[in-house]
Amino acid sequence: MARTWLSVTVELLGGRGEELWPCPGRVFAVGPRHTFWNLAESINDAFARWDRSHLSLFTLADGRLITDQVTGAEWVGSAAGPVTAIMDIEATRISSTVGLGEEFQFTFDLGDDWIHRCEVASAKIDPEVELGLVPVSPRPYWGWGSIPDQYGRGWNGDDGEAPPPRRPSQPHPMLMRTWPHEGQVAELDMGAVYHAIQDNDVDGFLASVMGCDIDGALQLLGSEIPSLLLTARERVEPLALSIVNRLTMRGWEGDQELSEDLVARLRREPLGGRVAPVDLTTFSDELEGDANTSMGGYLDLETGFTFGTDFLDAMIVGKENAIDVDADPDRWLHFDCVGSRSGWQDMADFTERQRDAGLNERLKRAIEGRGAFRRFRDIVQNDDVGEQWNFFSRERQIGRARAYLAEEGIRVGDPAAGVTP
Repeated sequence: MARTWLSVTVELLGGRGEELWPCPGRVFAVGPRHTFWNLAESINDAFARWDRSHLSLFTLADGRLITDQVTGAEWVGSAAGPVTAIMDIEATRISSTVGLGEEFQFTFDLGDDWIHRCEVASAKIDPEVELGLVPVSPRPYWGWGSIPDQYGRGWNGDDGEAPPPRRPSQPHPMLMRTWPHEGQVAELDMGAVYHAIQDNDVDGFLASVMGCDIDGALQLLGSEIPSLLLTARERVEPLALSIVNRLTMRGWEGDQELSEDLVARLRREPLGGRVAPVDLTTFSDELEGDANTSMGGYLDLETGFTFGTDFLDAMIVGKENAIDVDADPDRWLHFDCVGSRSGWQDMADFTERQRDAGLNERLKRAIEGRGAFRRFRDIVQNDDVGEQWNFFSRERQIGRARAYLAEEGIRVGDPAAGVTP
């Protein structure tokens, strides 16, 4: 589409006798056919006006006024009315009234006088480039600042005299990621998930995850999506999109990489990097092994298998099992063992997810000081959350392994198909 739309910056200067600074603002894409009434409605949407039973008025730089016909007739007939006729807000098009670089004013509620400074950019825009679509009405595509309530109310029931409500001692469960509450969403049965994967049962896989809390297993589940897309794309696509969105919101290590790979798979595009069929479970174990005793290892980028440095020595593993990394250097990725330096943070984050106050407190005490790993493992095993911890820890390790490989320019997938496993 051609660059035929205006870009209009709208800043709220103040209202109800108060000046706002810094001024909150929004940048709107405005089409050739949009009227000032369309823009007024879009501005009120963007600035959260819920009561629209107030008059609106545009003032141009040359003093002309734009409002509704009834208000205009009353304004012209008043003692302070304008000399020239008022323009109809519902019929006057913006593009034929103001030019590039020009400034005009919008006033909402002629009693409280919420004043907005509007400025047309010096160049026109293509809405498909800026917004990705051609909207029906003027659409904001950039913005900043806090939006004041049109009546100055700070809370529900604010009458200007009563004190504000007391702030709760704890954040809302939504902020604590403990909402929905326990029991509202079914717990994911990873046993059923793995059983469906082993049987290549698409229906069983979907049935095992739908309606369940999957946010703690996105790496594990996302790794299975591409192969399922090959056999049942139409049924699997909604789940794939949900996982992409959840990965983006969660933002753990490796989530961005997996999200990008799933999007590429949905678009039938090649992955960005060298694709290797890596067994992430085994690789992550080797990568985060004991750094004091492990010398790291080698990842076979053709088979996806991981080998410790002992496999370089035929005297230790046998001639038939030894590997020769010098014969084909491009086939092998050497890695150093990073150890369990991320393990403590995993324990801390797992602790925060526990909704049982008693268990949460015991785990917090356990992870402080020397011996934290041993004390933590004893508690999770004795409190029957050991399986939850194992899945959580595995999820984090796989994500870190995926991120590590991405930094090396390697994407996990089937090289022949160019998809993520």
